[in-house]
Amino acid sequence: MVASTLKPTQIFGRILSAWLISLMSLEVLSTAAIGQPPPASVETKLKVPSTMTSWPFNINRYLKVPPNFSVSVYARINKARFLAVAPNGDLLVSQPSSGKVLIVRSNGSKDPIISDFVTGLRKPHDIVFHKIDNTTYIYISESHQINRFIYNSGDLIAKNRQIVVVGLPDRSTRELKGAYGHELKNIALDANHKLYVSIASTCNACKEDTVSTPKRGAIYQYNANGTNQRLFAQGLRNAEGLAFLPSTNDLWVVVNNRDNIAYPFNDSSGNYGKIIPSYVDNHPPEEFTKVRDGGNYGWPFCNPNPDTSNGLNNMPFDRDYQFNANGSVNCNAMDRISKGIQAHSAPLGLTFLQNTNFPSLYSNGVVAGLHGSWNRQKKTGYKIAYFPWNSTTKTPEQEIDLVTGWVVPATQETWGRPVDMVVDLQGNLLISDDYSGTIYKLSYTPSQQIKVYRDPNFGGISQSFPTTPGVYKYNQGDLNIVGNDTISSFSVPPGTRIRVCQHINGNGLCREYTAGDYKSLGNDLDNIISYIEVK
Repeated sequence: MVASTLKPTQIFGRILSAWLISLMSLEVLSTAAIGQPPPASVETKLKVPSTMTSWPFNINRYLKVPPNFSVSVYARINKARFLAVAPNGDLLVSQPSSGKVLIVRSNGSKDPIISDFVTGLRKPHDIVFHKIDNTTYIYISESHQINRFIYNSGDLIAKNRQIVVVGLPDRSTRELKGAYGHELKNIALDANHKLYVSIASTCNACKEDTVSTPKRGAIYQYNANGTNQRLFAQGLRNAEGLAFLPSTNDLWVVVNNRDNIAYPFNDSSGNYGKIIPSYVDNHPPEEFTKVRDGGNYGWPFCNPNPDTSNGLNNMPFDRDYQFNANGSVNCNAMDRISKGIQAHSAPLGLTFLQNTNFPSLYSNGVVAGLHGSWNRQKKTGYKIAYFPWNSTTKTPEQEIDLVTGWVVPATQETWGRPVDMVVDLQGNLLISDDYSGTIYKLSYTPSQQIKVYRDPNFGGISQSFPTTPGVYKYNQGDLNIVGNDTISSFSVPPGTRIRVCQHINGNGLCREYTAGDYKSLGNDLDNIISYIEVK
């Protein structure tokens, strides 16, 4: 077994399981070593304050979440888009439709207080806090420029505005004649204080964006003050959710890929060059990829192919029939896409969970908000996808569902469309929904019993103990699954402390654990626990 790092108390029940894991050694296990955490499987009634029951919450609504999670409506904000948590815990929410960024403040057991943080902007979208020396800035993108404001803890309105990037294309750009399908801008800043701006395509697929100035379907890099613009990467139709893998300068994005793709193979099917709904349904995949300096990711000439032995990983490209049927653009020279997502899912927000207070079982991973499809015979998306992270290869592993249910399966009714996600200071995942006008709170609600498991990662036979003080010994039959290498993970609920020992008299090698999940027990204790004391 591999060692597991103890996490804060808020990791609760999952940290509990991690208790036995931590016994082994006290470092976080990689997902590769312990397997994926549980996916969404529990149909959970949404908790809605009585003041927030307008549609769609005029009837009971349910979301499917993993075991031991609950979900509630935190705030109602019309057409809420991107989110950021201030250093003091306040929540900022962009509202492109009104030209505002709102600030949402906790108000104890009452509804949060919502007020205007900044108004009068042109379709504000992404929000990023970034510290340079001793100054904290809030960067806010508009459709045509990037602003930054100097932030002091507790500020309720934006102050000391600086416009750092101007002249970005939007529908006011003369050559576009009022038409720009993806004019909202997304941004990120790295540890070297470089600013990255995604300039999305104006179209579904077109050559004009590849020769415009600046190029569209591209990412540009600037100094933090907006100087020294240069092309960083291209061939990314609509890169959203720009985010850096924590503790690195590795830029990752999710990309909304093209619609109504023509069948690209001149084979015996007779479909060459035709729009075939069954093909369009699954092609081309949306993209979740690492972006390198100087990279070209294919759009609109080359489309990732999910139908090879690679599946959705490191996909090769097919020539786009509309723009590259003759192969004038070499698709083999394009940068392959790291991970595909089901076509037409429309990924928007991208949030790494490392170095946050999200429950430890999921904290070595990344979440994406899948806004949902229009160009598909059966709806897809409308959920929060979770990708466990492989710390060795620094790549995402197989996608699992974290939150689903915004589409009612029986009727295909859509009542919500998730956009972005952030982790608050308490370890809750806040989720924006621009369709119902909602901010949700996904919270971990650990079991109120101590639970031990035979296998790592909370698997196999389990045994529960009350949280009241007591002593449990192997030789007295209290620990009927303990000993002989039969405990490998465990959970301890909030407000509980336990002591585990090798010897039935409570001495020898012992350790104490507070609330949390412990995924894999340390080798030095794993096969010889004979005594558990609940304090």
